[in-house]
Amino acid sequence: MEHRVVVTGMGLVSPLGNEVETFWNNIKEGVCGISLLSEEQKVEGLNIHVAGIVKEFEAERYMNRKEQKRLAKFSQYAIYAAKEALKDANVDMEKMDTTRVGVIIGSGIGSLQGTFEESIKLKEKGGKRVSPLYIPMTIANMAAGNVAIYTGAKGVCTAIVTACASGTHSIGEAYRNLKHGYSDMIIAGGSESCITHIAIAGFNGLTALSKSKDPMRASIPFDKERNGFILGEGAGILILETLENAMARGANIIAEIVGYGATGDAYHITSPSLDGDGAARAMREAIEEANITPNQIDYINAHGTSTHYNDLSETIAIKKVLGEDTKVAISSTKSMTGHLLGAAGGIEAIVIAKALQDDFVPATIGYKVPDEECDLDYVPNEGRSMKVEYAMSNSLGFGGHNGTIVMKKWRG
Repeated sequence: MEHRVVVTGMGLVSPLGNEVETFWNNIKEGVCGISLLSEEQKVEGLNIHVAGIVKEFEAERYMNRKEQKRLAKFSQYAIYAAKEALKDANVDMEKMDTTRVGVIIGSGIGSLQGTFEESIKLKEKGGKRVSPLYIPMTIANMAAGNVAIYTGAKGVCTAIVTACASGTHSIGEAYRNLKHGYSDMIIAGGSESCITHIAIAGFNGLTALSKSKDPMRASIPFDKERNGFILGEGAGILILETLENAMARGANIIAEIVGYGATGDAYHITSPSLDGDGAARAMREAIEEANITPNQIDYINAHGTSTHYNDLSETIAIKKVLGEDTKVAISSTKSMTGHLLGAAGGIEAIVIAKALQDDFVPATIGYKVPDEECDLDYVPNEGRSMKVEYAMSNSLGFGGHNGTIVMKKWRG
């Protein structure tokens, strides 16, 4: 028996706020959450100036100071967002069969900050000074592991690591798990905190980061003058459950997940396939599973990183699936948040759920110079009130990992 899968709660940590409504209002208003790096955050000798930095994060809501010292920031973000999502979903874990509640939360990298700091300690002070908590604090699965510990979820507990597609793949795999009846509820999404010297230097070495000093012209997806992405940080977590479970406990249903696609490019370690084939196949898979036609998609939250080849190949992929003359509304909210890497798919899933709920498509802000090769409707600069029945989110990761999810408006 196959089950319908619904979204009943959402929580996040982001450069645009740490509550869903604050975040969504800022997204709707086209607020730029990208800001200048502090002097401490800058890397000497590198021309990198801005990032999508989390502000006013109150970890103490859900963990005391002693606990915070034992948790890397990406785990803290995940715990916070998961707790907020459970509260939003009005879940009482004491009333749940916790063996049927799972956690699938991805992270592209885990704690690079921890590795950076402990490596310096090793070099300067010797091996005995390396923290005994170094490994369990930094490994990428610990966002999922710690969320399970802090919530009491005892079902499937998995971490998906597919670079920038980690959040979307986590939600997609949770959807499949629920659809086929292995769980009743799954806490799913992504978490990342990589605004650290070694990450900035590493991505800079790939010539992947924008060198803009202007936050409004730094992350500019699909703009002809785009010249690299902006590092962001945060977490996006959704409570997914079978429709039967949601109905039985009287849950407020936000949206329904109806399709998921996952493919590989088998092409290059960092560049997407330039013909868009892998991304196109992921979109087709998700649309076919949703049992709809491509022209029923009303809104696409694009991966849209603001790099030349990503935006070009994704545009080509969308045309392959929806047609050369498609009028579908497309936007990249990375223009406002920067690129949250493994957490991107989590917060962008929240965006499409809210778009369905509010019949509103957010803008791609900072868009000034059209690119003749990227010639679709990217909802430039101003969001748009419009009917949204089906919405799609794309994530494309280093290594050729492609993920797409499709959500449908919930009508009760």
